[in-house]
Amino acid sequence: MELLQLKYFRIVARHEHMTRAAKELRIAQPALSQTIAKLELEVGVPLFDRQGRQIKLNSFGKAFLKHMDRALSAIDDGLQEVKDLAGMEHGYITLSVVSTQVLGDMLKAFHLEHPNVKFRVHQQPVQTMIQQLHSGEVDLCITSLPIEHTGIESITLINDEIILIVPQEHRLAGKRSVRLIDIADETFINLKKGNNIRDLTDMYFEQAGIKPDIAFEIDEPASVRSLVKAGLGISFSTLLNLRYWDHTTVVPLRIEEPVCQRPIGLAWKTDRFHSLAVRSFRQFVTDYFTKLEKDKWLDESAL
Repeated sequence: MELLQLKYFRIVARHEHMTRAAKELRIAQPALSQTIAKLELEVGVPLFDRQGRQIKLNSFGKAFLKHMDRALSAIDDGLQEVKDLAGMEHGYITLSVVSTQVLGDMLKAFHLEHPNVKFRVHQQPVQTMIQQLHSGEVDLCITSLPIEHTGIESITLINDEIILIVPQEHRLAGKRSVRLIDIADETFINLKKGNNIRDLTDMYFEQAGIKPDIAFEIDEPASVRSLVKAGLGISFSTLLNLRYWDHTTVVPLRIEEPVCQRPIGLAWKTDRFHSLAVRSFRQFVTDYFTKLEKDKWLDESAL
């Protein structure tokens, strides 16, 4: 049984899809299928149930994966510790985020101090982040929802204020702030359910006893802004997002009541060895967000 087989198995088990797993691994799909078939032959039982092109991890596969996760994480930790002894000049960090907007400036600043540290960045929902932390696939997660899970430590970096965006010709465009009840009769352009901003604003509407008129549900935040600019409705964003896109095409407004916020947090696995590069970046991220608040980039000039 080869280490490469086990690593391939873990990726296939996560995707439960040969083509997507092969794409992530950057190998040919037939070669990946042969590797998994050879592993199953050595284990002595099928690890996946197959129906045509569909595969699903079965009970044997789930039991095997549980132990392989621990074994592979232990190997990764051993390799990281050895590399750590040699310093962080050529460190490697895997990072999972819910949004990539804040990354550009932050990674650029870190790269200036540590030019040889390399990153692999995943954009994932929170539940996938938890799985990745437990399996050892990622070192750190930057999330817009708190992670409260056994074996995972998390801290709040900043409380990002949720704001309203309206077209320039909108009746509210001359105001600096509104109450949620003031916009109860408006037409909304929202991100689809499952997006954290959408889920939070739905919760605030429910608390206020408001059933919003949602005319459009969109996948991409940029498309939401485009439709708002066109005058097809109003929507939500955050002050952190406002920092990273040209907001002159729409008018941002603060929400007075209720207080609408989303916490931005950093999470990591507590019982895993973290390299010097990871520990340095973890502290860097904390300091970076602290500086954002001290610089008061969320000042009146933003709105």
